[in-house]
Amino acid sequence: MNENAMTPDLTHPDEHDVLTLSGEAGLGHAVTPGEIDVSHGTILYLEDVTVSFDGFRALNTLSLSIDAGELRCVIGPNGAGKTTMMDVITGKTRPDAGKVFLGQTIDLTRLNEPAIARAGIGRKFQKPTVFEQHPVWENLELAMKTDKRWWASLRARLDRTAQARIEDTLEVIRLESEAMRLAGELSHGQKQRLEIGMLLMQRPALLLLDEPAAGMTDDETMELAALLNRLRGSCSMMVVEHDMEFVAALAGDKGRVTVMAEGRVLAQGTLDEVKRDETVIESYLGR
Repeated sequence: MNENAMTPDLTHPDEHDVLTLSGEAGLGHAVTPGEIDVSHGTILYLEDVTVSFDGFRALNTLSLSIDAGELRCVIGPNGAGKTTMMDVITGKTRPDAGKVFLGQTIDLTRLNEPAIARAGIGRKFQKPTVFEQHPVWENLELAMKTDKRWWASLRARLDRTAQARIEDTLEVIRLESEAMRLAGELSHGQKQRLEIGMLLMQRPALLLLDEPAAGMTDDETMELAALLNRLRGSCSMMVVEHDMEFVAALAGDKGRVTVMAEGRVLAQGTLDEVKRDETVIESYLGR
């Protein structure tokens, strides 16, 4: 993969920057630059993705797809390639081979990390990253998609629409009563919810969460599960997690769960189905 290849600018597109699923102009169908085409029902598509580090295959012909509006849980042992997969999706790691598409037309392997974020993918790491010396309200304000140039920031004033968005987000993440409290004073679970709120202010189409329940109390874990369940339908989500109770709270009886091992998909289905899969028991759950 050539990392020096021209990267489409999603903020200043021109008529030649139309991406197609085949990678050849005219063979796909054009959409408005910057918009995600989910007309086939799929928001994320990975096919035969391979990543090697010093001879070790972190991803081994990985193929996976996520439906628009879906909340997909991904589980698997340490070293299964889950974080590397997210690194590939967000542009942090370039695959050696394979296809990675957002919708039908946006080839993520051609974009850098900022362009992928602008395209509509938000990512949350295990450790919450918030502005600890600023109140919760200001954290959400700073995260909002606005003109970040310094002269624009100096002139910026929140209009009623922006204020309403912040108030709505505070309600969704259940931090209304903490709006004027410094973010650094929040509990670990509250900081995790605040960071998710900051990502929501950017209106992501796809939200990636890497072990978001790590370090939480049981009550905080269930609060987070309730939050993610409230977000269903507002954006698509991929949640990588080890806590099986948390996964059960998200997947329910019908949600799809993907099990990864050795850099590829080992099994897929409902949580009950994968828990009864002999290969999964041997590779992961039985350990």
